[in-house]
Amino acid sequence: MSNTLKIYCKNIGEYIDIKGGETLLELAARLAPQLGGLEPICAYVNNKTEPLQYQVFGPKQVEFLGATSPAGRRVYVRSLCMMLYCAVRHCLTPGTRLHIEHSISGGYYCRLTEADTLTGRQVNVSRDRIPAIVDSLRREMRSLQQRDVVFERKERLTSDIIGKFKDEGLTDKVLLLETVHELYSTYYRLDGVIDSFYGALAPSTGCLDVFDLHPYKEGFLLMPRDHRNPSVPAAEVKQEKMYEAYVDYLHFNEVLGISNVGQLNKAVESNRSMALINVAEALHDKKIAAIADEITRRYREGGARIVLIAGPSSSGKTTTSKRLAIYLMTNLLSPKVISLDNYFINRDDTPRDETGDYDFESLYALDLKQFNADLAALLRGEEINLPTYNFELGRRVYKGNKMRLGPNSVLLIEGIHGLNPELTSEIEERMKYRVYVSSLTTLHIDDHNWIPTTDNRLLRRIIRDHKYRGTSAVETIRRWPSVRRGEEKWIFPFQENADSTFNSSLIFELGVMKDYGEAILRDVPNDCPEYAEAYRLRRFLSYFRQIGDKAVPTTSLLREFLGGSSFKY
Repeated sequence: MSNTLKIYCKNIGEYIDIKGGETLLELAARLAPQLGGLEPICAYVNNKTEPLQYQVFGPKQVEFLGATSPAGRRVYVRSLCMMLYCAVRHCLTPGTRLHIEHSISGGYYCRLTEADTLTGRQVNVSRDRIPAIVDSLRREMRSLQQRDVVFERKERLTSDIIGKFKDEGLTDKVLLLETVHELYSTYYRLDGVIDSFYGALAPSTGCLDVFDLHPYKEGFLLMPRDHRNPSVPAAEVKQEKMYEAYVDYLHFNEVLGISNVGQLNKAVESNRSMALINVAEALHDKKIAAIADEITRRYREGGARIVLIAGPSSSGKTTTSKRLAIYLMTNLLSPKVISLDNYFINRDDTPRDETGDYDFESLYALDLKQFNADLAALLRGEEINLPTYNFELGRRVYKGNKMRLGPNSVLLIEGIHGLNPELTSEIEERMKYRVYVSSLTTLHIDDHNWIPTTDNRLLRRIIRDHKYRGTSAVETIRRWPSVRRGEEKWIFPFQENADSTFNSSLIFELGVMKDYGEAILRDVPNDCPEYAEAYRLRRFLSYFRQIGDKAVPTTSLLREFLGGSSFKY
């Protein structure tokens, strides 16, 4: 009986004969002349991301992906992280722990901790030792890359893997595996070092030829490829305010005793969900109140007549604006609200992006001249006729809505371009106060696996679009790359212009969104390209224990996406 199979290779548009059990790596080598110079790092198999170590035992559709594709970039960075951990184990003293915490400044922020000789508690490795350590880690990673060491993928009983991780002191990974209750799990081995990553890795270290390490703050940055120029490492970008916001929330997590998903799951199992919700919501209240107090102070000193509230998609700008307005009222100010969406130019006049689609994220999708004229008139004490954008017609209309700033009035302007100086170029600087809102997720899956902020925001958007806009997860996922390109061009370059940064993430929210998100994502058919992303997000949500939403207050920012808010949107 023949064990020959036929698979369909999407890259070349042909059926290919393969032997049962052949790996994707072997197939890619055989097809190399037909792949047009593509160097695969992973593949979609029936629209699911798989490592090249994947063995084919039945008919499949296969699409090979390079390191510059979205899925390929994730594989590349994950693999760099394992190579970094391997270098830590080879170069540093036993007991030194690596913490890969979040994406910032163009790279991934990493800390090293070791046990304090007096207390036994984990403390940061002293800053003066970091440059020398970084040099040794970089050399070891270069050596691993040049040796082209294989990432060995192992699937075993979860109980066996827990035992291995206990032996290695990987308590964070043990806690996660103990709370997800999977019978079988996967781990990787690299040059004698074991670790777990929640997604595919590269076939070997030889693929990871572009990276760097830079000392940074209390630790260092792992710099992957520059996505615009993959032949060089990404350059460090100054993000001091974002770093401070991250650190602020990390301290909050430490106080709660919850820094990773395993600890969150344990808290849920111990019936601490309500306490977590109450404390996290109180922190939001405290932060928004502090911003309101600072705006009020500047207002009393003759400035801050206009508050610009900006942030990327699904960061919670709208709810933040509404809650900020309430706190300003308690400070005896009279807030007025304008949405930038109402200043869109006619749809037919909207600029196009590189794909030919309307670029609604562009600054020039707004009527800047009319917007600035209206602001100037308001500041002179004049009455203006506010436009309303009709999204069905694709143009502005006027419904007789008037606005005038009275005594103690402060104008709140909500929209993605609020921090761009060109938006309000005709308004005196002292009259402006800028607030940047973003969901800076500080919870980690474990010490070596962070939760991308973009994943948190995408899940919020999928749930909101499905509930309020009748948009399927397929459409939201399909549109997301365009949204991200717009953010990279029009929002992120200006985030350091903020006077205040508000972190809209909530430590409990992924547990609450779990059931909502999984139900919507399950409706994505597996015969469409968006299935790969939907499946990845479902796997991600599977690590969380469900948290009921009954205790989430009606004023919560999360209600903007889930429904049940006391605010009108």
